[in-house]
Amino acid sequence: MRKIWKRKILINDPTALDRDQIEQDLRHGNQVIVQFSHPNFYGSILEEVDELCARLDENFGVRFYGHYSLSFDGHTLLRIPHVKSLHLNSLTQAHNTEVLATLKHLYALHIGIYELENSDILSIDTLWSLRELSINSEKKMLNLQYFKEFNHLEQLHVGGKVKNLDTIGDLQDLSYLALHSISKHPLHFVNRLRKLKHFRLLLGGRENIQEIEENEIDDLEISRVRGFHDLSNIANFQALTRLKVEDQVKLHEVSFSGQMKMLEELSFWNCKNVARLTGLEQLSSLRKLRLLKTSVDFESFIQQQLPSSLSTMEFVTGKNKADQEIKQLLLNMGYNN
Repeated sequence: MRKIWKRKILINDPTALDRDQIEQDLRHGNQVIVQFSHPNFYGSILEEVDELCARLDENFGVRFYGHYSLSFDGHTLLRIPHVKSLHLNSLTQAHNTEVLATLKHLYALHIGIYELENSDILSIDTLWSLRELSINSEKKMLNLQYFKEFNHLEQLHVGGKVKNLDTIGDLQDLSYLALHSISKHPLHFVNRLRKLKHFRLLLGGRENIQEIEENEIDDLEISRVRGFHDLSNIANFQALTRLKVEDQVKLHEVSFSGQMKMLEELSFWNCKNVARLTGLEQLSSLRKLRLLKTSVDFESFIQQQLPSSLSTMEFVTGKNKADQEIKQLLLNMGYNN
């Protein structure tokens, strides 16, 4: 099951709302977010926003961001009690965040407050029914022990300074997990997430993901993880249909030593020291292959056995003349770019 990415339509600091247009955008499968950058723009429109929140589903959201030189006042949320999708991010400070306890209809919550005042914010019991949560704490150590109470959470993006990370393993309905700027914490808890399909490791630092055993993960992304150099347990990801590895300068080679019959898309972006990519003949369903700015030698690479299913190949060295020649050669060989 692939996570569905919806187009976000942002309505910034509005003085009026076009209800017909909002509903049309939602019918077309988009997300619509009304956002406010400063209290000066709240006016009386928040009550109108709340009326829409009450009538529309969780794809209609409200965002508070910026508020530069100010601390966002959580009491503002008392004016939108019916909000289902709430974004409190790109904020430096916020106070009165306990008001979140009054929001009885929350489906999705996104918190990115640099100076988060309450490290136990997840103890607010009205948050325990959330389906989606994104939370990042840069200064205070965010306590994740309360995840054992989040019985309905399906999508989680967590980052920054955290403790009790292993309680994520209690989230039995979790299908999407992104770990952002989290270093050195063991990943054994991932093995308890039987419904996990999409897993992203972003920033932070670790050498490998060896703790992860056989799993049902469908989509794996590893990006800008400091010190990451070992992908030798990739065969544990037998359900994988998409693998993307980006900006991993310590990674030198990747070998698919066993069959991975489900893998359809494979991308290595700006992994400049990756010089060997072998075993591709084991990927019997591979359709798309992208190698951008690696150290793989094209002439040697193209001589190896490639899956007959492969129809799209992009190979970029960063040298314009060479890239044009490679692109034309791949087209002549029948590959799409």
